[in-house]
Amino acid sequence: MRWNLRGPWQRDWRGRAQRTTSAAVTNSHAPQSPALPPRLALVLGGGGLKGFAHIGVLKAFEERGIKPSVVAGTSIGALIAAAYAGGMPVREMIRHAKALRKDHLFRINHVGMVTKRMLSPSLYLARPLQKLIEEICPAGSFADLPQRLLVNTVDLETASQVLFGLPGLEHVNVREAVYASCALPGFFPPAQIEGRTCADGGIADNVPALAASHGMQAVIAVDVGSTNIARARRIGEKGFAAIYVRSAQIMMKALQTQQLSNWSGPPLLLVRPAVWHYNWFSFGHVDRIIQLGYESAIDALDRVGTSLLLGGVWPRRMVEVTVDRAKCTGCTLCATLAPRHMAMDQDGKAQVLHSPVEWSRADGDFVHQCPVEAITVEAIEGDGRRSTMEMPILDDKTED
Repeated sequence: MRWNLRGPWQRDWRGRAQRTTSAAVTNSHAPQSPALPPRLALVLGGGGLKGFAHIGVLKAFEERGIKPSVVAGTSIGALIAAAYAGGMPVREMIRHAKALRKDHLFRINHVGMVTKRMLSPSLYLARPLQKLIEEICPAGSFADLPQRLLVNTVDLETASQVLFGLPGLEHVNVREAVYASCALPGFFPPAQIEGRTCADGGIADNVPALAASHGMQAVIAVDVGSTNIARARRIGEKGFAAIYVRSAQIMMKALQTQQLSNWSGPPLLLVRPAVWHYNWFSFGHVDRIIQLGYESAIDALDRVGTSLLLGGVWPRRMVEVTVDRAKCTGCTLCATLAPRHMAMDQDGKAQVLHSPVEWSRADGDFVHQCPVEAITVEAIEGDGRRSTMEMPILDDKTED
C-alpha cells in the first residue's frame, strides 16, 4: 500500500489522519520486483463485478512490494482504485466485496419509468450506488489523497473523455467522480459535475492506459471487461440487459484492440484475468474472481521478468499461425486488418507472412474476425509443447 511520503502523517482509508513510522510507510520488508521501474502506473479497467479481480491484483502487488506512482480506473476499476488511493487495506476491500448483494446496488426507478417512460434517465436509482461509494471511497478531493488517483469518465454533452485527478481537475470530489465513472448509461443516471454531464468512462476508453501513462516509465493495465471475449450462445434470448452488456463488451474490445495495436506509450504489462465465463453481475462468485485476479497478476509478473524495460506490450509468447485453405473464401479481411501478419496469395487465399512469431496480447485479434474460422493459432511453450488457442464459448452453465 502506498502511503503519504511527505511526512510522518498519513490518512487511513476513512480519511482520518494518523501517525506512522517510516517502516510502515515504506514497507521495506516487502520484496520489490527488480524488473519494474519506480515511476509505474496501475490502470484498472471496467467490467461490472468481474472487476473484483482487481482486488486480487492488488493483493499480488502487496505481496511483491509493488507501489504504483499513480492508480487510474474506469467504472468498478475507478471504485477500487479510489479505495486503494484512500488507503483501504486489501482485506477490507475483500470484506466489502463479499458483503455486496444485488439489492444493495440495483433498485428500479419505478417512479421515473412510470412518469417519464423513455425520458427517464435510468432504469435504476442512483442512491444505492452512491451509498456504496460513500462506504468504500474516501471523502474530499483528489488533492487530499495520499496516493495520486485518476478517475476516467465521459462528458456525454461534449463527447470528450474526462480524467478527474489530472492537473486542473484535482479539486473535484472523489466520490462524485467515481459515481460518474460507474454510471453505466441506461442503468444509472449520469452525474452533473461542474457543468459536465458525466457517465461511465468505458464508453470511450475502458482501460485508460495511455491517458495514465504521461511521465511514467511503465504501465500495468488490468482488463476485465473485454478479456478473452468469448463466443456467446443464444444472446438474443436473454433479454435487454444481456444484449446491452454484450454489445458493450464488443465495443470495449474493439476500442482497446485499436489502442494496443498502435501502442505509443511506455512499456505496458497487460494483465487479463480469466474471468470471461462470469457475467458483469456475478454476485455469487466473489472469492473465485478475486483469486483469478491474484493468479493472473502473479503469472504476468513472473512471465515478464526484465522484458518490461524493453518497451512495447507484454507478456509475449511464440505462436504458430496457420490457414485452412479449404475453408478460406478469400474475403481479404485478415490481410486488411493485419497487413503485418497476413496477405493474399496468387490464388486469392490468405497466407501467413511470418510464423512462428512472437505475439503479445495486443496481437491476433484478426484471427477472431475471420467469418469462416479458417485461421488457427497454436501457442508454443518453452519446452516445445503446443496448445491451440481457441475462443471460449459462453453457455448457460458458464455465464452465471
